[in-house]
Amino acid sequence: GAGGRCVGAVAGRDAGRPGLAGLLPGDFTPAGLVDDVSALSPGEMLAVPSWLSFYGDNYEPVGKLVGRFYDENGAPTEALRQAEAAIEEALKFQAESEQRKQQFPLCNSEWSSKGSRFWCSRQSGGVSRDWTGVPRKLYQPGSRGSRCVCVRTTGPPWGQPDSAEHDDRGDLDNPHLEEYSGCHPLGQQCVLA
Repeated sequence: GAGGRCVGAVAGRDAGRPGLAGLLPGDFTPAGLVDDVSALSPGEMLAVPSWLSFYGDNYEPVGKLVGRFYDENGAPTEALRQAEAAIEEALKFQAESEQRKQQFPLCNSEWSSKGSRFWCSRQSGGVSRDWTGVPRKLYQPGSRGSRCVCVRTTGPPWGQPDSAEHDDRGDLDNPHLEEYSGCHPLGQQCVLA
């Protein structure tokens, strides 16, 4: 059937990017069938483990292809070790991104001819929580500009146990945050003309 022809098209080839990362779906031309994953972004590398899991769960391995990732003895190459390290970094990046989303959920926002309005709710940023927070500008190292996030105003800073010594100000003192000028420091809403 059509599936058999598709398998035949890539049999004996390392369809690295379309087969593993799924970045070039359906591109089974020589240009698309490349096995160099070194230029993939962390987000793109996150697709690799899911493809490996899919093939591992649904197909029986019949051998190892000599080339970029395995040598003639079937031993892993340095390229494979680097790819595995890149996957680990991507997974770490994903975990850190998820932590940031929980710590600093995005604000609600709207713009009109009268100005901008930013406000926090218990579901803003797609994060359900038992606190509302106040709007702040978050500056992240390595990125330009800021984004509006909701910040906890009570309890210990993120990652500290409740029993630790703290000023009961939540994450308000995080050095990457800045107040919106002209807005109440503890207001759940900020309107800028």
